[in-house]
Amino acid sequence: MTKVSAGLLMYRVREGTLQILLAHPGGPFWQDKDEGAWTIPKGQIPADEDAQTAALREFEEETGIRADGPFIDLTPIRQRGGKTVHAWAFEGDCDPAAIESNTFQVEWPPHSGKMREFPEIDRAQFFGVADAKKKINPAQISLIEELQRRLGVP
Repeated sequence: MTKVSAGLLMYRVREGTLQILLAHPGGPFWQDKDEGAWTIPKGQIPADEDAQTAALREFEEETGIRADGPFIDLTPIRQRGGKTVHAWAFEGDCDPAAIESNTFQVEWPPHSGKMREFPEIDRAQFFGVADAKKKINPAQISLIEELQRRLGVP
């Protein structure tokens, strides 16, 4: 079965420059990864939830921020592993250092029998477009490019 996720891309414009909020995944697998590892806050869509509702819920769970529209419906993308991601962009602002993420448990170290808890997002940051395109999962670059076109900003 193909995995499907939904998420939100928060953006702001500062001094005429588009900035994108990206999240760095938490947990031991991602701790030493940077370029190409960041993502929009997103998560799986349960069978009983529509995609946009899931995107709003996931954004709040992973950032502690309740998103307000209006929302720009972006074209879904397919990541390298086959996951489809539905996304909406919205203008907003926050202090990335104040983000509070939900957590998940994983056996760590592997085969140790010890379960550890990690935040789904260990940090977030606003990036200008050029840096965001370096940091974000390569499949998600088209979300940024579509947002630029839709807003008419570089």
